[in-house]
Amino acid sequence: MNHTAHQNIHNEDHFGQSELIRDVVIGMSDGLTVPFALAAGLSGVLTSNALIITGGLAEICAGSIAMGLGGYLAGKTEIEHYNSELSREYLEIKTKHEAEKQEVRDVFANYGLSKELQDSVADELAKNEKNWVEFMMRFELGLEKPDEKRATKSALNIGVAYVIGGFIPLLGYFFSDTPSQGLIYSSIITVVCLFVFGYFKSKFTGQAPLKGALQVTFIGFLAATAAFLLAKLIS
Repeated sequence: MNHTAHQNIHNEDHFGQSELIRDVVIGMSDGLTVPFALAAGLSGVLTSNALIITGGLAEICAGSIAMGLGGYLAGKTEIEHYNSELSREYLEIKTKHEAEKQEVRDVFANYGLSKELQDSVADELAKNEKNWVEFMMRFELGLEKPDEKRATKSALNIGVAYVIGGFIPLLGYFFSDTPSQGLIYSSIITVVCLFVFGYFKSKFTGQAPLKGALQVTFIGFLAATAAFLLAKLIS
């Protein structure tokens, strides 16, 4: 095989950090939106930037822990589900041997392979339990083996992303004298960050970047407006 042909074979580019990006999107989305809405609501009833910052920091602390815990539990659930299905498949290839072989044939029948090839592949797979079970997990159940450290990584990624996103709306209150002025600064900073975040999030996930940016920005601004008006109404 010549060098050019070898390069062409390996020329496919795949984005290999989808789990990290998913975690960052989850954490950053809520981190930008929730503290922004809280700060906007507090700006409608408080007269001290220090109180708004304190409330915002408390929310960031609680929110990052809650979001991180949610990511951890989701990761653990994914691992437990996979292991449960794995045990079930090992049991079924022993107790329902022929039925499981037929499921292998059915998979390849969907790809248009001949009956002879279906039987041949099913017979070959049945000679190795590990390979057979891995095949069934992937092609029958659509399950990939999760990273055993996924739960901890997810918790850390989401929590850190939430903290980073949460600090952004509070910046306006650090560099202003009154809540109303802080809200203006916070709104400008956060709207810009929401737009940028929405743009790149949509680009990474294969959506229209401009449309995604506008959607994320609108949702964040809507949440903050609702919180501010509700606080004003109650006060």
